Amino acid sequence: MVQPNLIIRDHEILGGTPVFAGTRVPVQTLFDYLEGGYSLQEFLDDFPTVHRDQAVGVLEQLKQMLLTQPV
Repeated sequence: MVQPNLIIRDHEILGGTPVFAGTRVPVQTLFDYLEGGYSLQEFLDDFPTVHRDQAVGVLEQLKQMLLTQPV
């Protein structure tokens, strides 16, 4: 499960879209960047309110969720 201090969902912030805690940056934006061939550093440069440890933490937790799911 994703740590609550990394991602928040609040109906007052972008209608409840999951965002990085303390920002208005949707987590989906990180995935869109990576899918589009951009680096993590490019994402962080474009969204300076997201800290590296937040982005890496989300990716690590989601990786663990995927790797521990039964096939």
